[in-house]
Amino acid sequence: MKNWYTIRARGTGAEVLIYDEIGAYGVSAKGFLAELGALPDGVPVDLRLNSPGGSVFDAVAIFNALTRHTGTITVWIDGIAASAASYVAMAGDEIVMPENAFLMIHDPSGIVMGTAADMRDMAATMDKIAGSMIRGYAARSGKSEEEIATLMAAETWFDAKDALDAGLATRMVEPVRIAASFDIARFRNVPPALVEAVADAVPDGPEGQDDAATTLDNADPAITGDPAPNPDPEPEAAPAAPAHPSLDPASIRAEAIAHARAVIDLCRLAGQPQMAGRFLEQDASLDAVRAKLLAAKAEAEPDISAHHPQPGPGPSARPWGDVIARTFKSKG
Repeated sequence: MKNWYTIRARGTGAEVLIYDEIGAYGVSAKGFLAELGALPDGVPVDLRLNSPGGSVFDAVAIFNALTRHTGTITVWIDGIAASAASYVAMAGDEIVMPENAFLMIHDPSGIVMGTAADMRDMAATMDKIAGSMIRGYAARSGKSEEEIATLMAAETWFDAKDALDAGLATRMVEPVRIAASFDIARFRNVPPALVEAVADAVPDGPEGQDDAATTLDNADPAITGDPAPNPDPEPEAAPAAPAHPSLDPASIRAEAIAHARAVIDLCRLAGQPQMAGRFLEQDASLDAVRAKLLAAKAEAEPDISAHHPQPGPGPSARPWGDVIARTFKSKG
């Protein structure tokens, strides 16, 4: 099974990598906390982050566990620490950011299906989580809680210099390669420089946590839009025909981002946000995504109508399924 974290011994300390969405692949923070708790007291930890965020509940648990650890914790942001991952970063005694890395803070969000009381309970829970995050960012930065709350509400992105100025990082180092192992289209204020870097990144090795890291020097021309070199040009070759508008790299990129957003929205509506990454890796169509979400919902819902007849429409009526089936139908 794939995992979003790795904890391993390294010299006299330990290295912890979170290089994916926290809580992805059905793996909760429970295993992470168990492995972290097994480290000897006082052992220094290098925590390396390259994550779009993920489960805010898991992130809060990880932050609390890291702050309880008696050894020195050095956080290295190896590309992006967004959303819940940026909160985890605040547990570091030192937070190191390469010049071209990014950190993002925003309000937590959640999905609930149920009664009005269920929804009010979720809103209250989100308020409590937001309050905890605000206090964590404020304690690190020295800013007031009101200032942090405003920055979170606006979905604020910081490059290394901005993070240093804001007190959310302690040291800036040389640039690193930007990894494109996850989708950032779900966020609304992504810096153009980051969008370009992620869009231009291509795999440069076998499967693994570093397989999506790359530089523009070895980027695939089909991705960047740069002309591919011709190793043996013909002296009298005719000029190449202009590219068809439908193959324009900008159009392809925009279509891919729109598709990713639609997949993420469907999964969130279905209460299965962790499935989005798998669908995007498989390049699944929206019709396939809808079908799999409906199947997952059907498997998770026991048929209790035979024992407990319910008022209203019969078991064949599935309002949730109807919403999923119709969502983005015109764009599928």
